[in-house]
Amino acid sequence: MPLELGIFLGARRYGRLPQRDKRLLIFDIEQYRYQKFISDLAGMDIHAHSGQPETALVETRHWLTNVSRRHLLGEQDLLARYRAFRSDLPALAVNLNLDPARITYADFDLVLEGWLESRPIVRT
Repeated sequence: MPLELGIFLGARRYGRLPQRDKRLLIFDIEQYRYQKFISDLAGMDIHAHSGQPETALVETRHWLTNVSRRHLLGEQDLLARYRAFRSDLPALAVNLNLDPARITYADFDLVLEGWLESRPIVRT
């Protein structure tokens, strides 16, 4: 999504204060692949996910912890919840008359929201 990234970076540089205060996390499948087609990102911290959703999830968690300074669910607990949801997703989709292999983002979002609400995080 180079176009969207460029718009975001332009708004952050030239926009009003709310735009300038925004933060971003940039992922690519390989650590330095972006240099082949987007030279303007030099000096930015690009995170590689290697095509692995779990890597992207953990990297996002670490980034959010640093940016927000909030205490978030630990890495292992987060991964356990992710794996449990992915395991439950096919049955949840079928129960809603959805094809698990072709679920839309909007449907996925609703299923995930319901799943999370049914399994609140209990902090001790």
